[in-house]
Amino acid sequence: MHKKKIIEKDKQILFRSWQKSQLIKNKAVLQAFQSVNRELFVDPSYLDLSYSDQPLPIGSGQTISQPTTVAIMLQLLNVLPEHRILEVGTGSGYNAALLANLGELVVTVERHNELFTLARKNLLSAGLVNVKVVEGDGKLGYSSLAPFDRIIITAATEDVPKNLKDQLTVGGLLVAPIGPTYGCEMQKMVKVSLNDFQVSLHGLFSFVPLI
Repeated sequence: MHKKKIIEKDKQILFRSWQKSQLIKNKAVLQAFQSVNRELFVDPSYLDLSYSDQPLPIGSGQTISQPTTVAIMLQLLNVLPEHRILEVGTGSGYNAALLANLGELVVTVERHNELFTLARKNLLSAGLVNVKVVEGDGKLGYSSLAPFDRIIITAATEDVPKNLKDQLTVGGLLVAPIGPTYGCEMQKMVKVSLNDFQVSLHGLFSFVPLI
């Protein structure tokens, strides 16, 4: 069987497993997963593992997250078509590509120059124009395009930086893995007023640390 067909078959197997388990129920997230080819964002040496449900190395000591983890986070984020989204930690650009299929505008910040360059190339290859890739410190957010309706942090952090909380609109949502690299708690934070957040917990995960 041709390699492209094998990769597509693996994609549909993973998709059906989510449907069967009902782990991922958000139709927009499922549609985004079908629309975006993860193989465009995977290191070529791991192409055969594009839809294996595991994180994969992408260089600079970073990984492209496990597809199920990505889908769970996006489901928690509950992006609507009119939303402006800030992503902290671009990696190879896969999550930003999914977000671009869900919302109006995605600003994604990456501190590693190598990955910043890679993500821009990958997102261009995917034909996505509503994504702005920024090289810089994600902990600072991106104030010139704030406020954001949704913020997602794709690395483990001990707490959410104040800059990011300030750049979230009232009524907005922030999703982040909080705690140590191994065994961080996925948290959803709803900004209910200028200084108050309603927090819910959604299980333990492993992520590279936010630096």
